[in-house]
Amino acid sequence: MKIGLFDHLEQSFDRPLSTQFDERLEFAATCDEAGLYCLHVAEHHSSPLNSVPAPGVWLAAVARATKRMRMGPLVYLLPLYSPLRLAEEICILDHLSKGRLEVGVGRGVSPYEVGFHNIDHDKSREIFMDAYACLTTALTHDEFSYQGPNYTYRNVPMPLRPLQQPHPPVWYGSSNTVGAAWAGEQGMHFSSNGPVERAKENIAAYRAALEARGGAAQPKAEFPGGAAIGLLRHVVVAETDEEAERIARPALDHHSNSLNWLRNRHGDTEYTKRLNVHRHVGYDDWKKQGMIVAGSPATVTAEIVRQAKETGINYLISYLFFGTMTLDDARRSLALFRDEVMPNLADV
Repeated sequence: MKIGLFDHLEQSFDRPLSTQFDERLEFAATCDEAGLYCLHVAEHHSSPLNSVPAPGVWLAAVARATKRMRMGPLVYLLPLYSPLRLAEEICILDHLSKGRLEVGVGRGVSPYEVGFHNIDHDKSREIFMDAYACLTTALTHDEFSYQGPNYTYRNVPMPLRPLQQPHPPVWYGSSNTVGAAWAGEQGMHFSSNGPVERAKENIAAYRAALEARGGAAQPKAEFPGGAAIGLLRHVVVAETDEEAERIARPALDHHSNSLNWLRNRHGDTEYTKRLNVHRHVGYDDWKKQGMIVAGSPATVTAEIVRQAKETGINYLISYLFFGTMTLDDARRSLALFRDEVMPNLADV
């Protein structure tokens, strides 16, 4: 099983954002040295959950701070972009990273965030599909034209081309079976999150659609079957279970508040039910659902192995630095994870 890294770069409010940026870049370089496969960064807007709502800007910095680790958005919110402009950005990032870019795409799960950009959430899936078709057309032609319900381009030259051909690998993250099945139909690489049972359902829907399709559109030899099938989990490792919880509990509570910030601001929970999106509150609830794994190396290893076997993943996307965690706490956790957990996951 490969191990990746995830981040929102949420605001902690106890130190300047410029300091947090420096810390995250330093941590990314340490994860690069530790052999993590890929850094995935979220895109969110108008919320303390995410301090890099322009992920391409952040990834350009990450590209220069790392040497081997792959990187990419998980995900670009396609309805918020001009497909032509985004295609050009992807080309630049692919070359800046020397062919290490992974492109995650999505429509945006929050109606508030896309609404701030004057996008009707009920129409966002249609816009997303159109934008994705247009984006892939632009990335695969030296000159392209496109006619869709939302985007029209005629005879546009594309002197910028991706370093990876025909384009960087494409990912999709989903918290529901509809999106998961669509990702499988497209042959994308995939990530799920949320409670174990729900993640298991999403991964099963993805696998079934991928098998019916005949495999990944851009197979990766490093993943069994050619497709990366990931699960996002917050992970904190310490010498003892008690020490890990001491660090993880306040960090996760802060993170949960950030995750729910916009929903709470609007006092509306109906969309989370409709979209099957988890919004659990507090450390104990997250731990019960298996969404945070905190403890000694033995405890963390056992729980990750259990979830991997139950869900059938071949890729763990570890969220190692979040909430109120300090850089020193994250470093210590990573060191134990690297030395005493990762070696036990290689053959899972």
